[in-house]
Amino acid sequence: MDCLFCKIVAGEIPCHKVWEDEKHLAFLDIHPMRDGHTLVIPKTHASYLFDLDDLAYVGLLRAAKTVARTLKSSMSVPRVGVAVEGFAVDHVHVHLVPIDGGGQMDPCNAAKEVDHAKLAEVAGKIVGT
Repeated sequence: MDCLFCKIVAGEIPCHKVWEDEKHLAFLDIHPMRDGHTLVIPKTHASYLFDLDDLAYVGLLRAAKTVARTLKSSMSVPRVGVAVEGFAVDHVHVHLVPIDGGGQMDPCNAAKEVDHAKLAEVAGKIVGT
């Protein structure tokens, strides 16, 4: 399969991982809308959120909730915004964006250039290293 996120799960492409369990992986978006912008994905390929069976759907949302709690605390924000649209990569993924006000989840504000040093710094803050 030629899925970018499946390749990340397989370790073929590196990512800035911030959390993982047996069935899910959370890593920083390389074009973040805000510092800490994280993607939570199931490790098994699925294209569309509402095609997941109920167990997988609830599991993904539970994983997103776990990561959101960590983001809220580590990024010192009052809220973590959430979105699922799934067009950029054909693998279901939940966007979690630390926010402290309205209008901060505009994709037009996403970083245009990938800054791996900054992403590594933010990942370290989230995982506590």
